[in-house]
Amino acid sequence: MRHTPPRSAVTLAARVALLAAYAGLGAPRAALAQSPSNAPAGDAVFQRACASCHVAGAATAPTPAALRQLAPEAIVTSLTSGRMRVQGEALSADERRAVAEYLTGRTVAAASTSATGRCAVSPPLGAAALQEPGWNGWGNGAVNTRFQSSSQAGLAATDVPKLRLKWAFGFPGVPAARTQPAVVGGRVFTASEAGDVFALDARTGCTHWVYRARAAVRTAMTVAPYAAGAGATRYALYFGDGRATAYAVDADTGRELWTRQIDEHPNASITGAPAVHDGRVFVPVSAAGEEVRGGRLDYGCCTFRGSVSALDAATGAVIWKSYSIPEAPRPRGANANGVPLFGPAGAGIWGAPTIDARRGVLYVGTGNSYADPPQPTSDAIIAFDLRDGRVRWVKQTVPNDVWIWQCPPRSPDNPNCPSAQGPDFDFATSPLLTATASGRDLLVAPQKSGIVYALDPDAAGAIVWEYRFGEGSALGGQWGAAVDGRVVYVGSGGSQSANAGGMHAIDLDTGRRVWHSPPQPKLCRGGAEERCFAAQGGAVTAIPGIVFSGGSDGGLRAYSARDGSIVWQVDTNREFETVNGVKANGATIDGAGPVVVNGLLLVNSGYNGIVGRAGNVLLAFEAR
Repeated sequence: MRHTPPRSAVTLAARVALLAAYAGLGAPRAALAQSPSNAPAGDAVFQRACASCHVAGAATAPTPAALRQLAPEAIVTSLTSGRMRVQGEALSADERRAVAEYLTGRTVAAASTSATGRCAVSPPLGAAALQEPGWNGWGNGAVNTRFQSSSQAGLAATDVPKLRLKWAFGFPGVPAARTQPAVVGGRVFTASEAGDVFALDARTGCTHWVYRARAAVRTAMTVAPYAAGAGATRYALYFGDGRATAYAVDADTGRELWTRQIDEHPNASITGAPAVHDGRVFVPVSAAGEEVRGGRLDYGCCTFRGSVSALDAATGAVIWKSYSIPEAPRPRGANANGVPLFGPAGAGIWGAPTIDARRGVLYVGTGNSYADPPQPTSDAIIAFDLRDGRVRWVKQTVPNDVWIWQCPPRSPDNPNCPSAQGPDFDFATSPLLTATASGRDLLVAPQKSGIVYALDPDAAGAIVWEYRFGEGSALGGQWGAAVDGRVVYVGSGGSQSANAGGMHAIDLDTGRRVWHSPPQPKLCRGGAEERCFAAQGGAVTAIPGIVFSGGSDGGLRAYSARDGSIVWQVDTNREFETVNGVKANGATIDGAGPVVVNGLLLVNSGYNGIVGRAGNVLLAFEAR
């Protein structure tokens, strides 16, 4: 899945306006003139390796004017271990540094070794850490309802208007804060696009330990017990990285326990949090990079397939691996350059698996296909057997969605592109498993199509009801709903939509509207050119009486669960003083949702990319 609009959706006026932004590159060139004579020329590197997307593809990639707002260290990180690592692998370390300094007009600083904000003491997690108030994994438990009870939240609806900032933590050298934290035993576990994994103190934000992964980390964190020998039980932190490597590290110390490469495809990535159940770690795999490259005549589109792997929680050994597209890619001819092409491909799994222990099943949502022929498992909810990974059933909601970045609606002369470009309507999040008041189990999942579905897990995913909450858009993910046992809550994403934003409450039993809160005035300034949108596609979180939603405009809002009125709002579009001394600012809130634990509200701010503006801060609020 790629959060970009089809080229046909971009007006000529918008394209001209975006291209006009490139005229102001004088400052970076001035900085380049001061570089050592033997250093690579940053402008030449940019023209050779970057301009085809960031100039020629201006409508679907951040402009140089937008990139100039980033720290040069953030660009280097993105090219080295982050979202642009595949493109960055073709560059030397000096070239990555040169293009970063050229674009920003600033010098890349040396990596900081500051011990600012370290905790004075780091006691181990207690034996009952998982019984204490916490938020574990993506959806706060195996069924991913994104609901927190009163006893766990420690925050009453009447206290929400009193929320004030308690502490802020800055992620060094990155342009985005994408990793949803876990809170277990009084510790906050989170990570960054630089591959740094942090254990923080929930009350003060001080740092207990830091672990460096091999690549960017954007998955939510999952904590589970493991046997440490001699009858002792300790806790492991499970997560994945941008090179499709799964990790287990000791939650007390940050010591690496094991790593496992899940997929060898060069574009493979883990974006959904691992789910842990009955001694196994279930890991999903996606690959946005291939659908970005797939339309190029120098690339053999396409060979990636989404998958889920079951690993032994103690060792990382692979127990089974199942693909979202059962058939392996096969040759399907060649393009005009003679490059062999392959298919079927795609159907990446972006969200955390949902565990149904009673039925012995795990559920995932899949994305679009990347190459013809179209598949019945793309844009679908798939039920896999927990024991052996076989497919129990598939429910597809949008057929024939084969989509590749920058391909036109029809491609008779470029077989790299699909014969008919699809709408790119992924299921980007985890389906949530819940029960109605009458005891009927339902799977609930919002889709980029602007429709949320309730499916029957006992009838091969038959649709029980569907509700339209938005227009549908290829631009912007739909990252997660929440349910309180009676009502489903979902924000309206789709940054490309004319009416993006707002919150919907839907009756769980019937699928009928309970209330709708309209989009709010944007807190950021500008329009699409500045990536300032009203969309609220990020995951929402519910506690009794309140629904929290972060917005692309940088606003964090609390809605009354009774009528949808806004009872509290904060603007995160500013610089924050951080407990670890890192310069940090907020911006777009997207993807990961708010976390509420023991009186604290935690949220990331900053989501640099096609639909978001750069930021790098984790914020903790407390009622006072």
